[in-house]
Amino acid sequence: MTTSTIILAAGQGTRMRSGLPKVLQPLGGRPMLAHVLDTVSRLEDTRVYVVHGHGGERVQAAFQERQLQWVHQAEQLGTGHAVMQAMGRIADDDLVLVLYGDVPLMRLPTLTGLLDAARPGALALLTARVDDPAGYGRIVRGEGGSIQRIVEHKDASERERAITEINTGLLACPARKLREWLARLDNDNAQGEYYLTDIIGMAAGEGYPVEGIIVEDISEIHGINDRRQLAEAERILRERIADQLLAAGVTLADPSRIDVRGELRCGRDVFLDVNVVFEGEVELGDDVVIGPNCVIRNARIGSGTRIDAFSHIDSADIGRDARIGPYARLRPGAELADEVHVGNFVEVKKSRIGRGSKANHLSYIGDAEVGAGVNIGAGTITCNYDGANKHRTVIEDGAFIGSNSALVAPVIIGRNATVGAGSTISKNAPAGALTVSRARQTTIEGWQRPQKQKKD
Repeated sequence: MTTSTIILAAGQGTRMRSGLPKVLQPLGGRPMLAHVLDTVSRLEDTRVYVVHGHGGERVQAAFQERQLQWVHQAEQLGTGHAVMQAMGRIADDDLVLVLYGDVPLMRLPTLTGLLDAARPGALALLTARVDDPAGYGRIVRGEGGSIQRIVEHKDASERERAITEINTGLLACPARKLREWLARLDNDNAQGEYYLTDIIGMAAGEGYPVEGIIVEDISEIHGINDRRQLAEAERILRERIADQLLAAGVTLADPSRIDVRGELRCGRDVFLDVNVVFEGEVELGDDVVIGPNCVIRNARIGSGTRIDAFSHIDSADIGRDARIGPYARLRPGAELADEVHVGNFVEVKKSRIGRGSKANHLSYIGDAEVGAGVNIGAGTITCNYDGANKHRTVIEDGAFIGSNSALVAPVIIGRNATVGAGSTISKNAPAGALTVSRARQTTIEGWQRPQKQKKD
């Protein structure tokens, strides 16, 4: 049986106090709707319909690479009305799963359990038991425990508000029956809206099976309407990821102080210190050590490499047994071979550095090709930009660059060449030779330092 998944994502999210549509608010470095879509994508044989409204063009643009059916809800007249907008595209023989774009922490087993309960011909409803049910629709059960109806908090009596079993809003049922019930909805309630939950009473009134599936992990139904709830969802997601890393054998100095805002793949015996932030797609080889307060984005780090504290790595590729930092910055296009050392306050951009080369202190390497076994002294810079265009510097194998040198591109430093400290090199330096470019040192006898004049 084909599943048609309807994701309701039309809400404006006024409590966010943001110009960004609610379902695009970032959670774990990605729009919250992306988390829902990722989980749904793992279901078998499903079509996905996203009901959008506020900021719909921006929402569609954010997911243009995905195979989705977009449904416009011009007026937000309730959850029932939103589902109605999508039903015209869904076949009667389908099984319909209704989800919410602002409930992003659902897990796959919960969704499959809901679908399994509905597949024989039932309305399956996800419920939860909570200590404080304020604001939620209450599950009203009849004799024998069968679900009779759902009453919204604003419409509930005092007795009904005392019920602690709540509606999560997630349900699954055959499309043919859902279509029949939706056609009978009205908006005779305190909000003047068409409540999807009213179909529960219709189904029970017909004697149609209504299966209540109680979610085991209450964090899965965490809805997000404001910044506080978004921060809480971020905490939950962070804890889940930390648990997954620990289970996979990664050592975390403090599981509560790691942020993974994308996808992190780790080899064996990886150690992550506190306050490390991962963004995008990051791959760490075996025995990698990441020091505290590092930010690593879209990078591959080879086995045995150590990244010391406060280093920033963005779109870089680092080989095995390298040493980076502390306070190093690798920018997009940095490619480091095995056993490279990039030390404190060294910046590398759009450059390849060969095996065993070192730049240990206070240097800038941009638009450069650095060979193997090169030593780059403190304070060295590649002068790659002439104000209009970028130019390339080539430093061949075995070269030694003295401290405080400026290499003015385009320029080639030959194999095993030595550049004397304090040199400005604007012409090619020949292989195997010493090249020095300095003003002659002069001492002026009798010179006196100017003195500050006294004021009258």
